[in-house]
Order: sequence, then C-alpha cells, then structure tokens
Amino acid sequence: MATLYVLWTNPSYLTLEKMVAMYTVNSLKYGWWDEVVLIIWGETTKIAAEDERYQEVLKKMKEKGVKLSACKACADQLGATEKLEEMGVEVIYWGEKLTKLIKNGEKLLTI
Repeated sequence: MATLYVLWTNPSYLTLEKMVAMYTVNSLKYGWWDEVVLIIWGETTKIAAEDERYQEVLKKMKEKGVKLSACKACADQLGATEKLEEMGVEVIYWGEKLTKLIKNGEKLLTI
C-alpha cells in the first residue's frame, strides 16, 4: 500500500485550502495514493483547534478519507489536545515516528 505523509506546519489558511486540502483529497479521489496521513505540527496545531475555518476544511478532508493526526507534544503545550481529539484527530507523539519514516525512505511531503 502506498502511503503519503503530509507534514503540515505552514499556518496560512490559503496554503491549507489551496494546497494541503486540495492535494490530499484529490490524491485519494484519483487513486494517486492509497492512503494519505496529514500530520498537524507546530503552529497549525493551535490554529486547527481554535479557528472554525480551519476546522471546516479539516472536517471535509477527514470525510473524504484523509487521516488526521497531530503532534501530541505540540497539542499539549498549546492547549489543543482535547479540542483536536473532539474533532476526531489522532493525537500522538510524532518525533520518533517521523524520524523512522524519514530513515525508511517513506513518502513525506512537508508544507
């Protein structure tokens, strides 16, 4: 199974809407990837938990099959863990897992 991991750290709404969401959803729709995992990290963690515009985009992405996951360390530090979990976002420690993905040559797009 071909999985694409997208590391989203750019807090721009237009970047979320016109690149992150567009590419991840279309990747699944057109079969470019079997699975797409969005990793929410850094400032995007806080914005995703607080801004309804971002939440709406993430909700639509999730409905279209994009797996949403967030860095637990970031979420805890930014007070976003509970809200992200309520939104159906997996909240886990990503540091070691991300390192393994990179070392194993997995497909990772950073934005």
